[in-house]
Amino acid sequence: MRTVIMAGGKGTRVTSIKSDIPKPMINICGKPILEYQIDCLKRNGLTEICIVVGHLGQIIKEYFGDGRSFGCEISYFTETAPLGTAGALYKIQTLWGDYAQDFILINGDIIFDIDFNRMIAFHKDHRAMASLAVHPNNHPFDSSLIEYNNDNIITSWKNKEDKRLYYKNIVNAGIHILSPELLKACPQEKEKMDLDRDILKKMIKSNLIFAYQTPEYIKDMGTPERFTQVSMAIEKGIVKNKNLSIKQKCIFLDRDGTINEFNDFISTPKDFFLINGAAEAIKNINNSGFLAIIITNQPVIARGELDFETLDLIHKKMETDLGKQGAYIDDLYYCPHHPEKGFLRERPEYKIDCDCRKPKPGMIINAAKKYNIDLSHSYMVGDNMRDVHAGIAAGCIPILLNKKSNNTNIIENGIIIRQLPSLLEFSNIYI
Repeated sequence: MRTVIMAGGKGTRVTSIKSDIPKPMINICGKPILEYQIDCLKRNGLTEICIVVGHLGQIIKEYFGDGRSFGCEISYFTETAPLGTAGALYKIQTLWGDYAQDFILINGDIIFDIDFNRMIAFHKDHRAMASLAVHPNNHPFDSSLIEYNNDNIITSWKNKEDKRLYYKNIVNAGIHILSPELLKACPQEKEKMDLDRDILKKMIKSNLIFAYQTPEYIKDMGTPERFTQVSMAIEKGIVKNKNLSIKQKCIFLDRDGTINEFNDFISTPKDFFLINGAAEAIKNINNSGFLAIIITNQPVIARGELDFETLDLIHKKMETDLGKQGAYIDDLYYCPHHPEKGFLRERPEYKIDCDCRKPKPGMIINAAKKYNIDLSHSYMVGDNMRDVHAGIAAGCIPILLNKKSNNTNIIENGIIIRQLPSLLEFSNIYI
C-alpha cells in the first residue's frame, strides 16, 4: 500500500523551536520528525512513499533523496502554492494514473509508532471508503471532535469552533487510509481543499467513513509545549512501547467512588463530580505509558432507572471534565446487567447472570483481547471488593481504595490486596 505524507506546511506555531527548516524536519531526540515516520512505515513493510513538499521543501529532498538509504522508495510532489490537505491528493492520483489502490495519508507533523497491519486489516474488514485513526488527547477543548456508533461508522464531526457542552474525547489523529473512490465521490471544487471540512465531513452520510480507535502513541508537534512532551515520551520509550504489536500494561479503573463522588446512583450529568485529585491521577497514568481503561457495573440500565442515552451523556461529562484538566481515558467498558428482579421499571432483557458484571472478569478480558494487554503486569483499582475480585480473576494486581486504610494491606485466600486512600495516592506510588 502506498503512503502519502503531507509535509508542505510552514508550522507557524513552532517557529520558536526552528524557523529555518520545514516543520516535519524539526529534530527531536536525534532525528527529524519525518524520519521517525518513515522508520515506522518501513517496519510495517510500507516502503512506497510520496512526500508532499512546499515551504523549504528542498531541505527534505536533500535529506532523504530517493529513499534508498532509508530502506524505501521516495518520490515527491511539490506544491507551488498551498493546496490544503486534500488539494494535492487529486493531482497525485492523476500522476499515479491508478485509481484502484487504497493509500495511507499521514500528516507530516506528528510523531507516532503504530501497528499499521491492524489498521489496514480494520479498513479492509469494514470495506471503508476512509478509515481514520482516532484517539483521545490531552487538549480536546481546542480540537475537532469525532463521534462514531457501535459499528465504528463516523456519525458526527464537530470542528473546534462548533459549540459543544459535553463530549466524548475522540479526535482525528492525522493518520488515514483512503480509497480513491472517496476522491471520485467528492469531485474537486477548487484548487485548495481541506480533507476534513471539504471531503470527509461531507461524506459522513455515506456511512462509509470509519473510526479506527487506537491507544497507540500519536501526537502532533503543533506547539513548543507538545514538542517537550514528545521528547520526554521518546526518551522514556513510551512512543515505541505503545505500539499494539507489543504487550501493553493497563490501569483498569472502577468509576463510582474511584473517579467520581458517589452516594447512591448518578441519574444525570450534573450529578457527576470528579473526586479531588482523580484527574491528576489519570494524567499521571497517561504520562506513564500505561493504558487507562474504565471497568464499571451500571445496573441502573437493567433496573430501568437510567437509559443508554443518559448514561452516554454522563460519560461524556466525565470525559469533558477530565479533558479540561489534561487527562483522558483510553476506553470504557460497562455492564448494563443486573440479575436480581423485582424493580418497578426493570428491563427483563438485561436481568441476566452475565459474564461481564464484576466480580466476574469479562470486561477486563475483552479489553485485554482488544488491546493486547499483559494482565499480569496490569492493575485493577476500585473501592469495592467486587473490583478486587474481578481483578484477581483476570490475573491483575488488585488495589483497594479505602480512605481509612493508612496504606495497609489485607490478605484474602493467600492473596495480598494493597489498600490505598485514593487514586491519586496509587498513581504517586505505583506509576
